[in-house]
Amino acid sequence: MSSLDTWVSDRLHDILGISDKYISQYLIGLCKKATSSDGFIDSLRETEAVDINAQVIQFAKELWERAPRKTVTEKAGRVLERQSLELQKKNQSYKLVSSGSDEDEYSVQPKRRKAEKRQKHLRRKQESSDESDANPDRDLDADDKMDSDSSDSEKERLQDLEERDKFANRLREKDKDSQRKVMSKSEKKAYEEATKRLQLERESRNNIIPDLRKKSRRDYYKKRHRDKLDDLEAEIIDEEFLFGDMPLTEREKKDMKYKKKVLQLAKEHRKAGEKQKADHYYMPKDDVKPTEKYEEDETEKGPNYEQKRWEEDHVGAAIMRFGAKDAKEKAREKKSVKDYDVIMDEEIEFIQALQMPGTRKDEPDLSESEMKKLTIEETQKSLPIYPFKEDLIAAMEEHQVLIIEGETGSGKTTQIPQYLTQAGYTRGEKKIGCTQPRRVAAMSVAARVSEEMGYKLGNEVGYSIRFEDCTSERTIIKYMTDGMLLREFLSEPDLGGYSVMIIDEAHERTLHTDVLFGLVKDIARFRPDLKLLISSATLDAEKFSEFFDDAPIFRIPGRRYPVDIYYTKAPEADYLDAAVVSVLQIHVTQPTGDILVFMTGQEEIETSNEMLQERTRKLGSKIKELIILPIYANLPSDMQAKIFEPTPPGARKVILATNIAETSLTIDGIKYVIDPGFCKQNSYNARTGMESLVVTPISKSNHNSQNSHNESLVVTPISKASANQRAGRAGRVSAGKCFRLYTAWAYKNELEDNTIPEIQRTNLGNVVLLLKSLGINDLIHFDFMDPPPHETLVLALEQLYALGALNNRGELTKLGRRMAEFPVDPMMSKMILASEQYQCAKEILSITAMLSVNNSIFYRPKDKVVHADTARQNFFRPGGDHLTLLNIYEQWEETDYSTQWCFENFIQHRSMKRARDVRDQLEGLLERVEIEVTSKPGDTIALRKAITAGFFYHTARLSKGGNYRTVKHQQTVMVHPNSSLFEDRPRWLIYHELVFTTKEFMRQVIEIENSWLLEVAPHYYKSKELEDGSGKKMPKNTGKTREDVTRNY
Repeated sequence: MSSLDTWVSDRLHDILGISDKYISQYLIGLCKKATSSDGFIDSLRETEAVDINAQVIQFAKELWERAPRKTVTEKAGRVLERQSLELQKKNQSYKLVSSGSDEDEYSVQPKRRKAEKRQKHLRRKQESSDESDANPDRDLDADDKMDSDSSDSEKERLQDLEERDKFANRLREKDKDSQRKVMSKSEKKAYEEATKRLQLERESRNNIIPDLRKKSRRDYYKKRHRDKLDDLEAEIIDEEFLFGDMPLTEREKKDMKYKKKVLQLAKEHRKAGEKQKADHYYMPKDDVKPTEKYEEDETEKGPNYEQKRWEEDHVGAAIMRFGAKDAKEKAREKKSVKDYDVIMDEEIEFIQALQMPGTRKDEPDLSESEMKKLTIEETQKSLPIYPFKEDLIAAMEEHQVLIIEGETGSGKTTQIPQYLTQAGYTRGEKKIGCTQPRRVAAMSVAARVSEEMGYKLGNEVGYSIRFEDCTSERTIIKYMTDGMLLREFLSEPDLGGYSVMIIDEAHERTLHTDVLFGLVKDIARFRPDLKLLISSATLDAEKFSEFFDDAPIFRIPGRRYPVDIYYTKAPEADYLDAAVVSVLQIHVTQPTGDILVFMTGQEEIETSNEMLQERTRKLGSKIKELIILPIYANLPSDMQAKIFEPTPPGARKVILATNIAETSLTIDGIKYVIDPGFCKQNSYNARTGMESLVVTPISKSNHNSQNSHNESLVVTPISKASANQRAGRAGRVSAGKCFRLYTAWAYKNELEDNTIPEIQRTNLGNVVLLLKSLGINDLIHFDFMDPPPHETLVLALEQLYALGALNNRGELTKLGRRMAEFPVDPMMSKMILASEQYQCAKEILSITAMLSVNNSIFYRPKDKVVHADTARQNFFRPGGDHLTLLNIYEQWEETDYSTQWCFENFIQHRSMKRARDVRDQLEGLLERVEIEVTSKPGDTIALRKAITAGFFYHTARLSKGGNYRTVKHQQTVMVHPNSSLFEDRPRWLIYHELVFTTKEFMRQVIEIENSWLLEVAPHYYKSKELEDGSGKKMPKNTGKTREDVTRNY
């Protein structure tokens, strides 16, 4: 590029009379962005900085030919599709010639598929030979009709595929426009400077030069004033040194006195000016920005300044004290006053069962203040990974795939990319990529690494998350979420721009991570130059090694202190209340150290936060200050950052966290961990199609729970590995304690060793859509680490075909490509897209948002159960629960999202706010998939038809016995008692989800007509299945009269 810069500078000098590197780079950048030489000339004309003449046009054409541009290569799949379209057009131009025709024009008859030949053969076999001889023209017409039908369907399929690809390209362009491009400051300044200089060159010199002269003269006067004073002072010093002993004339004495007077006055004038600037307000200049920092007056920094005395007087007036100020302290020293401990009303009895051994015992960890004093280099050297730097680089050079196992806080995420950069893996314009399962982790780690390397975030080190791209052309280390790397596969299937790819936090086994494993393993086989690192805090290393063709394992020892494990003596009925009691118990009885509490989700964190605040207020000054800090994914970034702030002296922090704090975040100062033993998991039954989110006990290893939209979460036990990972959080600073709110027997007998991967316990509809949109069609043979159940995969394919997301060849349709953009269940996304046809998108969006929080909208206080039930019934609307939810949202919207209205109607304001946030996101995605937000207020039939279009799978019919049965599986289900249709019992229902408690209940049901099912899903239902006998007349003479049934004795 240097030779091109030089050529552009020389040509600019010949044409415009100026030569500047910024202008050269600016013009080369414009040329690269342009699609043709004429487009480049138009771009120059739009800048209005250069007069377009023959010389400039010639220069633009020459630069267009010289400037390097990326060649767009057509994908193999697109080439095949284009060839098949051309062949189809060619076949349509041919004509079939009958045997009796005397036409001179002949054409080659196109080959028919085997299936068509077989059908034709069977049909001919069934017909009699006499009939076929008698009617040869009719057979030929039937064959022609069959051929035309097949060609029409093939034409429709190819047209749909073409529209799908065009839609995908438009989405890609939208993503580029919507992403926030964080350009490096130097590049931005360079472009601005280039534009500015071109415009200055074009402006008239007569207008610029006088202003420049005036400014230059003013600057010269300021400098001359300082120089003259310095010269005068130096002159006086020289004269006193040289002529001090010699007798001077009167004139010389008078001159010396005058010079000294002038110097004194000038210095006093300067001091007076400086004092005036400090003590008084003065008008700021145009080019001087005011300082944002508060500058305290020097006179107010004394030991007993006025502000301090005023505050002490006013605070003292509000507190009544007797005796000397230090009376209590002196009495305490003499042990005449005893401090009594606070006695808790309820306590939990814990039993110490074992101690987790630590790797460090002797050397104490540094305090937070001491850590801040360390330089970045000293901090890097203190990390456990530092001694293994050379061994790690040597292992990378020897092996292509490496499994790295190291505890959280060992420095693997921040340090390994830096080590690889120093080893030269970024030469040749290559990048090092590192994936993170969470947005927060990708942003914070990138900021930390850029600070350590001394670069501005977005230049050499950057991050890429959805809707935000903080990278530039100079980026060599790129942190991104798993989903963003999957999106990069669409544009760069071989990851050609990367020399190293690090899959971090692999133990979390999210859906995206499992899909990435199969993709990067395939790429590593045909790209020997690509280095692959699988990094994790706790993971089954041997299993990962076996999956990646027996890759070697590199273990990094952590820095963990011993942790005492405590179990409860008996099982706890309410783990939420037990966790709150345990926090206060630790706060009162244990030494200093922060507390980390693991909760299952946002709802429980907010509830326990309120409970803790209420109980600490009741205790008042009896206990020390307890700072309660929540942390979960939906919390704003400024609130999340508070957990990293140092704890004030004499206080204690308690952090209420989801399992994000197990591995993704490292919080200093934690000495106590409370583990209720539960987390939230998706649960899916492929046979019934039931999906629920259960709060489960944790596992013995790590676990990740992701709550996707419109999937309920069920609380289930964690795994043993996850329990050990949580306990390890207490041993980061010093020896710690872990309080498990379950018994030792439950740990040994009820917890699984490892959590089931998410891909095996969730509805695979979204996974199939994702893989299909990536161009992976052979899902049965895709290399999953833990393949999903075959039944679940087949059900997902059948469901997507029924919804219209796949065609009869298993290819993704345009509808399916649009459905893949919504982060919701495929049936829900089909319902949203169907709202375009029925012109009710606005109402469907509100219903979708309310369904995402449907279980937590109403609340029933124990003392006002009747009032709460009455308020809920007042919202009921004829037609079903979906219309009731819509009614609630619209009324809340009319009150300007009032909190008081929610309170009066026994509705949870937090849930409504969450529904509004979900609705806003879905509305943005609706615009993205090119659907206009329309509305049909009051038209419930259109609304119910749109819901039926998405949820026709979930249909139930009232049987003769008075119970509801699902239409396809004939499974007995019940309407939920909270439903508005619980007493109405309509003949046909569609339900949102099945919930299994004591029975299988349908939650959120809506009344439909059976004819709508044939309208929206004729390919799925047959008219015979939907007959209910309501229109039939009773046959005659089948009943008996009263006399016939009366017994005569």
